[in-house]
Amino acid sequence: MERRSILKKLLASAAGISIFGFAKAGIVNNDEKEVNNITNHQDVPLFSGSTKLGNMVFIAGKGAHVEPFEIKAHTEIVLQELEKELKKAGSSMEKVLKVTVFLNDIADYQGMNDVYKGRFGKNPPVRTTVAVAKGGVPGNSLVEMDCIAYI
Repeated sequence: MERRSILKKLLASAAGISIFGFAKAGIVNNDEKEVNNITNHQDVPLFSGSTKLGNMVFIAGKGAHVEPFEIKAHTEIVLQELEKELKKAGSSMEKVLKVTVFLNDIADYQGMNDVYKGRFGKNPPVRTTVAVAKGGVPGNSLVEMDCIAYI
């Protein structure tokens, strides 16, 4: 019985340290979220172009909705749009932690990579790449990307 009590106290103490450690690092806090570039649908807010909370910034998916319909051109446009949003939020490409890439066609994977490589500095973020099915990326873009970064 005494061992269980000691173990419970030890685990509670460790949990408290980790929670307060995160709070001290600025990852968990009670700040209000700040939204930018709100897109409305029928006069009702639908989504934000970016959201900040504490020292974190979340950038909504960016696509390239222009001609030419070529993966390298679309990838360049998308990366430039991500960088603009990051700078507006007080961050940068080097501070990106996670990127999600949505390809209209998985055959464009290498072309996207050719433009993508090196854009996030020498310590690139983690990345998930998927090809979307049935209907593709919204708005006739060959690629869409979103990201999470710190400030």
